Amino acid sequence: MVPVVHIRKLTVLFLLLCMFFSLRAQRQSVVVAQDGTGNFRTIQEAVNAAANHSQTRIVIVVKSGTYVEKLVIPSWKTNITLKGADKEHTIITWNDYSGKGEINTFTSYTVLVQGNEFRAENITFENSAGTGVGQAVALHVEADRCVFVNCKIVANQDTLYAGVDNSRQYYQNCYIEGTTDFIFGSATVVFDGCHIHGKKNSYITAASTPQRQRFGFVFRNCTITTSPETTKLYLGRPWRPYAKTVFIECNLGAGILPEGWHNWNKPDAESTSFYAEYKSTGAGASPTTRVPWSHQLTAAEVNVYTLENIFGDWNAVAQD
Repeated sequence: MVPVVHIRKLTVLFLLLCMFFSLRAQRQSVVVAQDGTGNFRTIQEAVNAAANHSQTRIVIVVKSGTYVEKLVIPSWKTNITLKGADKEHTIITWNDYSGKGEINTFTSYTVLVQGNEFRAENITFENSAGTGVGQAVALHVEADRCVFVNCKIVANQDTLYAGVDNSRQYYQNCYIEGTTDFIFGSATVVFDGCHIHGKKNSYITAASTPQRQRFGFVFRNCTITTSPETTKLYLGRPWRPYAKTVFIECNLGAGILPEGWHNWNKPDAESTSFYAEYKSTGAGASPTTRVPWSHQLTAAEVNVYTLENIFGDWNAVAQD
């Protein structure tokens, strides 16, 4: 007969082993390195090898390097994390632009994200097409429940396409730069503590929020800067009639125009769009000179802009 104490020890050991293998199953990890020291040499190869429709987190660790790839995260590649070494030295870059062959705005991306529950950390997404070539998207996100932490998103016109309807996206401590409409689309998006940099006299945002959607673009505690030659930058203009964009406790650089917002020569959009600020600071903050159809939120009104209200049942800041 086996002593009871041995049975208990074996039971505990069995449970510990089950927990160990369960945790391993919940979080898979592979390494991408250009020098061959990882599991893959390209990010696309690692994405392609990931399990389809994964219900558990797949972490793709990307070592330092410049990855010249037009990267696609398909809709069936879910729960993927790209984790770079650091955003200054882990770069994904491509140079497509609208008008290059059959490329248009929506196919000009460097990185396209269609798989839900995508996450990226410490990575630069770059479209290197340069100026004077029209729309050239660095990052195009269509998936739901996507998080970007400590990333750089850099291009010129149309840098970040935050589409489509029903997509929820969260950007934390990210740097985003561009020229015209460089943050655009119809998704529900929160930018927390981000640095937004305008490089041209133009427009930061071009939201196309659907009428039924309560929130569009929400900037919270962000810093807006401009290049020295930029002196006439608008906070936004409505790509579609019901565009919604709000800046909450953001520091606005001197290059922001006193009127703040533009109607895109669509007078009717003045009554259907919703553009607002709350306690803007900095040289570009000028609540008394903003266009009359924009809003300065009250303390009670700004309380609506919590992550819980904006994202509903999705906890965007939960760690995987």
